[in-house]
Amino acid sequence: MLTGIQTVLSAFIVIMLILSMYYSIRYRRQKDPLLRGLYAARMNICMGIMLLAIAVTQLFFFTDSAVRRAFGTVCVLLGCFNLFAGLRNHRRFQSRN
Repeated sequence: MLTGIQTVLSAFIVIMLILSMYYSIRYRRQKDPLLRGLYAARMNICMGIMLLAIAVTQLFFFTDSAVRRAFGTVCVLLGCFNLFAGLRNHRRFQSRN
């Protein structure tokens, strides 16, 4: 059961990494500022979800250590910030279209 959850979570992390890279490339190639902002917001959302999934993996599925706990906490903080900023910016750029 636990290995199944770890496998699904790992696949989810990889999917979010691929989506984050995809939106990063789209952001860098786009000339329209509204679409650039929208792609950057989507990239932040994917990156935030990915960091939160990494934090869950580090905090709950491996042996507990101070370094692992500190890394997981940093990932939670960065993930929450990216997710919040991405959702806020996505709402802002979506309303302009």
